Amino acid sequence: MAECIRVLVTGAAGQIAYSLLYSIAKGDVFGKDQPLILLLLDITPMLPVLEGVVMELQDCALPLVREVIPTDKEDVAFKDLDAAILVGSMPRREGMERKDLLKANVAIFKSQGEALDKYAKKTVKVLVVGNPANTNCLIAAKSAPSIPKENFSCLTRLDHNRACSQVAMRCGISANVVKNMIIWGNHSSTQYPDVHHCKVNVQGKDVTAFDAVKDDAWLKGDFISTVQQRGAAVIKARKLSSAMSAAKAICDHMRDIWTGTSEGEFISMGVYSTGNPYGVPEDLIYSFPVSIKDKTWKIVEDLAINDFSRAKLDATAAELVEERDTAVSFLGV
Repeated sequence: MAECIRVLVTGAAGQIAYSLLYSIAKGDVFGKDQPLILLLLDITPMLPVLEGVVMELQDCALPLVREVIPTDKEDVAFKDLDAAILVGSMPRREGMERKDLLKANVAIFKSQGEALDKYAKKTVKVLVVGNPANTNCLIAAKSAPSIPKENFSCLTRLDHNRACSQVAMRCGISANVVKNMIIWGNHSSTQYPDVHHCKVNVQGKDVTAFDAVKDDAWLKGDFISTVQQRGAAVIKARKLSSAMSAAKAICDHMRDIWTGTSEGEFISMGVYSTGNPYGVPEDLIYSFPVSIKDKTWKIVEDLAINDFSRAKLDATAAELVEERDTAVSFLGV
């Protein structure tokens, strides 16, 4: 048996965590022979609910789970972590300006970044899910100066999976034969789902998404807006935000960090933009196509960017710069 690892999930009494924890606990993320200690952090009023979640995890009788530790204290939750999945954030309430949302989340992710810096292993892999995910991730990274910026990423895998699924449904094929989709930019309605480098396996042969779909107008129009607005569509239908699909995307993202991507394939994740080859402004967490090996991501280089794509890359970058500057202005407070 491998040595036990310590995995934190924040917002652990919430609905995404409820879908996520079972998958982590049964070995879908870190491996079928990887024992783990689960640390579950939530705010004090949620502790009774969290107790119920702990009971259920115990009742699953899963062989990999060595211990489940529920807590509302950062010094307990962040101690000696190997992986941190930061799901909990302040949700946008009715009548709340985006600026107010940013201000509330800056305080949360500054505090959690400081806790990572103080208590976690320097090798910890940190995935930020709570929205606005890109900027929350940047604030956490800035607040943990002793942990490499490369150890931080934010979730755009849900958008990536949504985009793959839309193409697959359009072609009448399964989603796993759609490869090298790209989500550029912010996990918001300005994100750019890009199929220009996407390969679709049709009857055993790799073809471009444009050749597979045979509807350029859809790929450059409704496809993009459907992926951009999918989260809002789920909320409208369910009256709750995406949970099952978000949990699946978190598992995909963390598993790829742990085990790597297949040769010649890339996935989308929000990573630190400094030094990127696509002219994206420095000092942002921006979603790029990445390949992963030995728990280290690398932005895929030398992908041609046409004028249509360039405009969309720039638009989502502009939103992120504005978000970052607003958030950073709250850091000194």
